[in-house]
Amino acid sequence: MDLVPSLGDSAMVDVTGGRIRVYERGAGRPIVFVHGMLANAAVWRKVVPLLADEYRCITADWPFGSHSSPMNDDADLTPTGLADSVAEVIERLDLHDVTLVGNDGGGMLTQLVITSHPERIARVVLTPCDAYENFPPKMFAYLCWLAKVPAAFELLGTLIRIPLFRRLLVRSPIGYGGLSHRRIDDDLLDHYSTPVLDRGVRRDLVRFLQSVDSRYTLDAARLFGEVSQPVLVAWASDDRFFPLEHAERLVEDFSDTRLSVVTGSRTWVSEDKPEELASLIANFASDAGHVQPTATLDRTP
Repeated sequence: MDLVPSLGDSAMVDVTGGRIRVYERGAGRPIVFVHGMLANAAVWRKVVPLLADEYRCITADWPFGSHSSPMNDDADLTPTGLADSVAEVIERLDLHDVTLVGNDGGGMLTQLVITSHPERIARVVLTPCDAYENFPPKMFAYLCWLAKVPAAFELLGTLIRIPLFRRLLVRSPIGYGGLSHRRIDDDLLDHYSTPVLDRGVRRDLVRFLQSVDSRYTLDAARLFGEVSQPVLVAWASDDRFFPLEHAERLVEDFSDTRLSVVTGSRTWVSEDKPEELASLIANFASDAGHVQPTATLDRTP
């Protein structure tokens, strides 16, 4: 089952720490999507087709544990380093007037990008994500503890190879089970969970988890008042991990914000309510200003 044709053509884009697979579909003002940990570009497979007639949609398999190409041994895989990689892809593609959309851990990266690399960003959409003291959410803090014992992740990698164990883990509350109301297909769960079987990808994930600290999100939050770009906070009504109070706090802290509560959705708004999320993004991006000429992907395998 091919899960990503709806994302468009793909190419490998070189960044300082390695190579990142980037997908592109559509033309017009660019929208760059950033997914969370142990997920990849397929998170946006339902949203991109709804926007690609009017917008240039850029998704990527960010090095967050479900990427197919391990990063270099010396890559900076801290939150700051990953945010730098997002900004670097935007620069490599020579994108301007970007609408940057973040979800889950990708929303955390989006906060770091807009406060440290704002030059090419026109506006920001934050869906349920890590923010303030809530990085990581308590339910997933166990992963950070496991990362302190590398042998534990090696054992986890071995167990994930067993289909029955993998199904039980990924559908549990400490897996993907609480991220959406909709039941996720087994093929998609495998698409997210099996890249970590690669030793290099597993190493990348462990290095990121070892760096997780709320100081990154708290430091970014101190700069929200200096952000001039408009911000849409599109938060889920039923989120188990990211409280609505944080959405309201984000609205207060950024200088130009609006809040839209997506009812009947959990963290993965793109899974539960793709049509509503696409409509919110399109309406928000429609007055982003004149788009400048941008480079296109070199479509190499």
